[in-house]
Amino acid sequence: MSEAMKKYIDEAESALLHTYNRYQIVLDKGEGVHLYDIDGKEYLDFVSGIAVFALGYNYPGYNDALKAQIDKLLHTSNYYYNVPAIEAAKKIKEVSGMDRVFFTNSGAEAVEGAIKAARKYAYLKDGKTDHEIIAMNHSFHGRTFGALSVTGNPHYREAFQPMIGNIKFADLNDFDSVLACVNDKTCAIIMETVQGEGGIYPATEEFLTKVRTLCDEKDILLILDEIQCGMGRTGYMYAWQKYGVKPDIMTTAKALGCGVPVGAFLLNEKVGANSLVAGDHGTTYGGNPFACAAINKVLDLFKQDNIIENVNKVAPYLEKRLDELKDKYDFIVDRRGAGFMQGLVFNRPVADVINKALEKGLILINAGAEIIRFVPPLIITKEDVDDMITILDSCLGDL
Repeated sequence: MSEAMKKYIDEAESALLHTYNRYQIVLDKGEGVHLYDIDGKEYLDFVSGIAVFALGYNYPGYNDALKAQIDKLLHTSNYYYNVPAIEAAKKIKEVSGMDRVFFTNSGAEAVEGAIKAARKYAYLKDGKTDHEIIAMNHSFHGRTFGALSVTGNPHYREAFQPMIGNIKFADLNDFDSVLACVNDKTCAIIMETVQGEGGIYPATEEFLTKVRTLCDEKDILLILDEIQCGMGRTGYMYAWQKYGVKPDIMTTAKALGCGVPVGAFLLNEKVGANSLVAGDHGTTYGGNPFACAAINKVLDLFKQDNIIENVNKVAPYLEKRLDELKDKYDFIVDRRGAGFMQGLVFNRPVADVINKALEKGLILINAGAEIIRFVPPLIITKEDVDDMITILDSCLGDL
């Protein structure tokens, strides 16, 4: 580590609140699927800012669109209309099939809004405030109070009790566990279509279909969290579209702005017309012209450059190469995931492997103590996969 890098890290540790155990590098710039630290060392990025930089770095046209909007208008507040927000709402409705959009600044804020919309919908039906929400064990929806309340990891919640009330937890892909939680007070069921932090677990078509049918029968709202698994990562714009199991409310963020902090929750017309009204919800920055200019350009580039087609072309090769590693090393016990959201499951902690990979110029991240998560930019090639496997294989051999 250079003296300059050590100095920056020391300054950060003395100034920033220590809520992250950061890797000991200071990143400076990016180009394509590579990042560079302040010493000029190159890293192959298979994390993409935790599934944010779907287009990689300095993608043609993206930066120019943001620079053009900076010269026009950054912010107005939601007391006024702005063209980028109107256009972004139209485009995200088209790719999602949803009917109403509320723009936020983050995924956690999108989850907060989704919870409020579900509870308001139930309140307008019967005037009661004791409605319950069913969430999934091992889920992750964010760190704010509402999002944390439906996050299925007790360790994350225990120091901050009491959470918002009337939350029950079932098990993903176990429909009987959902039925055991349902009663006349149930107003919503929330889940990630593919669990991310909880271990890269996709919901099965059978499970999603049964939950959707249950929700239809009892007028329970289905909320699907597509913050990490959406925006093309699984080979569909949103992961639920593979099965055609449409939610009543959906959350999206991360790659929606490809680096600009932005999210949204989307509602079907039934919920949109019978939940939140003026005064119920708001945000100062959400949907401002700059953030929505990013959304517009991202969605345009996805369509123009066939980004999702690249996922479907390269993802099977990524799975094949990861399976080869699983077969080669007996301490890798499973590979699971969908598209460019994959996990290698080990029978031991993976921190040492990730640190070794970083030393050798490969950026990886975990999903739990024993799983390496692969969420690269959606523009990676088979050659990038080979480069990643070469480095990772050398790290695994060191074990």
